[in-house]
Amino acid sequence: MNTGAVDTQSGTPTTSAVGVRALGAPAAVAAGAVLAATILHFRDPHQPGSYGFCPVYALTGWWCPACGGLRAVHDLTNLDIGAAVASNVLIVPFIAVMVFAWIGWARRRWRGKRDRTIVFGPRVTVGVLIFLAAFTVTRNTSWGSWLAPA
Repeated sequence: MNTGAVDTQSGTPTTSAVGVRALGAPAAVAAGAVLAATILHFRDPHQPGSYGFCPVYALTGWWCPACGGLRAVHDLTNLDIGAAVASNVLIVPFIAVMVFAWIGWARRRWRGKRDRTIVFGPRVTVGVLIFLAAFTVTRNTSWGSWLAPA
């Protein structure tokens, strides 16, 4: 239940739910991530067609920024970081950032703050989009083919 109170230091809304009761949403997200990782561990995406196809690759013949991501997560569940990086070099740092963001979110929820998990300003959003576009173009050229999914 939202009391309408606001944290004077951060300016974020607070709630009366603290401790374990406030961890419902973070727990649900963690459970979903564990379920997805478990499925990827036991159903190998290295097998052609096991998860369908990438629509970007099917339509354009270009590897999108996420191509190889399922294989990378599968490799991470087998503790093979080298193979994960070979499948998609962006997935390992992305998962690390998401884990740290989740920890911060759970910590804030535990303390009774109900704010958004990650908020990016427009400059960061544009920067990330430009980086992903450059990554996509690079991995689809002959001189950046080492970034293509293995």
